[in-house]
Amino acid sequence: MRRQITMRRKIALLVAATTSAVIIAFLIPLGLLVRTLAEDRAIAGASQEAQGVATLVAGVHDQGQLTTLVDLVGARSTRATSVLMPDGKLIGTAPAESAVSNADAISRARSGEAFILMGDQSAQVVVPVVTEQGTVVVRTAIARSSLATGVRTAWLTFAGLGALLMVLAVVAADLLGRRVSAPVSELAAVAHRLREGELDSRAVPRGPVETVELGTALNRLGERIGQLLTAEREAVADLSHRLRTPVTALRLDAEAVTEPEIADRLRVHIANLERTVDAVVKDARRPVRSTVGASCDATSVVRDRVSFWSALAADQERNLTVFLPPVVTRVAMDVADLVDVLDALVDNVFAHTPDGTDFAVSLTRSDVRLVRLEVSDAGPGAAGADVALRGHSTANSSGLGLDIVRRAAIAAGGELMIASSSSGGMLAVVTLAMPER
Repeated sequence: MRRQITMRRKIALLVAATTSAVIIAFLIPLGLLVRTLAEDRAIAGASQEAQGVATLVAGVHDQGQLTTLVDLVGARSTRATSVLMPDGKLIGTAPAESAVSNADAISRARSGEAFILMGDQSAQVVVPVVTEQGTVVVRTAIARSSLATGVRTAWLTFAGLGALLMVLAVVAADLLGRRVSAPVSELAAVAHRLREGELDSRAVPRGPVETVELGTALNRLGERIGQLLTAEREAVADLSHRLRTPVTALRLDAEAVTEPEIADRLRVHIANLERTVDAVVKDARRPVRSTVGASCDATSVVRDRVSFWSALAADQERNLTVFLPPVVTRVAMDVADLVDVLDALVDNVFAHTPDGTDFAVSLTRSDVRLVRLEVSDAGPGAAGADVALRGHSTANSSGLGLDIVRRAAIAAGGELMIASSSSGGMLAVVTLAMPER
């Protein structure tokens, strides 16, 4: 099963993506700007040094003294400054450039042009000085590595700052996501408890306005569900109690009937009606929590009920075949409901097949999430094609037995199917869902 991304993680990922985009859009131009500023600063320093030497050249006419001054400037600086006299004499350190580049630079400077020459190994600031002897060329060269002085440190600082901002943004997003998702998770937990039958569960509305409104609506829904269920069960119980009076009157009237056959038939009908009324009252009195979200071990329940019915089967000379799985088989149904389902199916066999009719009860897992309960007999079979929809209705039955089984199976996530058994009798198949883990 694919792992789902929570709201909290989605918010953190969104903020991280947005923050990273902003940081990249800000730091890349800033890094390029820093590199440009470093180059401009280095070239400005070289230009200042070249202009200072050019001033010395213009004011000092003694080449020996000029040589001493240029050597002092070179000793105090990391840059290479040289002076090319009109007669071709070089004072200072010549720049490390190719001859062609130097020749081009000298030619341009002789024409009286001051410029900056960017080479492969260094950058040169060329300043011409016009004297009585001719044009003197002053060149100050700076290595390419010196043009990026401090850039690496600045970039590492920017990267660390960007990482710090990213961490802070993700932490803030996580706190925000927790603040938003925690109330929603609490509401989901309350909804699950309501689904499991804890109708007194209530949420504590908190968080954003929308979440508070949702929590309030959920609480009102829980209250309304409780009120409706209580009213429905009270109405059913009241109606069932009211039916006892006419049932009692019918029993008394049946006792007054002189025809034995008619009296016996009336007594059977009245007995079925009394059982139905008792079942309705019992179901109405059962707490909602006991039937919602409940589960039980079907193997154990079926084994106990088969043991109970086996005595009557032996008394009526019926051969009872039982098949149960050797392991625990849990189904999403309350113990009392499963007992009622199995009793209704087995009672249906005893009520509508003659003594000595064999029947079988089996419990198997038909699917990964489904359990199959089968009750089959060797009797005359189902009376009609619609018996699965309306219950097994005959002249001696109200038809509510299988209908109760069908409703209980549907409530447990399954269904009831009626078919013919291999021996020609009736086969009742109840599928039940297994509880969620």
